[in-house]
Amino acid sequence: LKAKSVVVVVFTCNSCPVAEDYEPRIMAFAKKHGGADGHVAIVAINVNKVPEDRLDKMTERAKEREFNFAYLHDESQKIAKSFGATYTPEFFVLDKDRKIAYMGAMDDKGPPAEPTTSFLDRAVEATLKGEKVTKAETLARGCKVRYVRPR
Repeated sequence: LKAKSVVVVVFTCNSCPVAEDYEPRIMAFAKKHGGADGHVAIVAINVNKVPEDRLDKMTERAKEREFNFAYLHDESQKIAKSFGATYTPEFFVLDKDRKIAYMGAMDDKGPPAEPTTSFLDRAVEATLKGEKVTKAETLARGCKVRYVRPR
């Protein structure tokens, strides 16, 4: 990902209906901004440990839906904790120095409603220009990340 000017990290999962409903929007975003020639990399990460979020189920989902972005699993949950992720889906835009330029929701309307504002598009466009994101944080909507509690 070193060659990419911006990296978008989205914490998501198979088991959240909101995250599932956002998949077509994430794929459209990846088509618009990503790809081999694009300046943006999109990486989806699942840290949940419930059966429907196991790696084999993620692989099935990615293949079935033909994801055009990386869909990774972090068994340790460390990466989501280090980002402070609390919801699925929750988006983080990382600038060229891999500092967080934006965090929060993709847009202003959850599916099936059509969004009127894409916070993620605005954040990526500003970051690509080297500008500060005017609205650098919004409230993500969805399901809580299922962190394992220490015993």
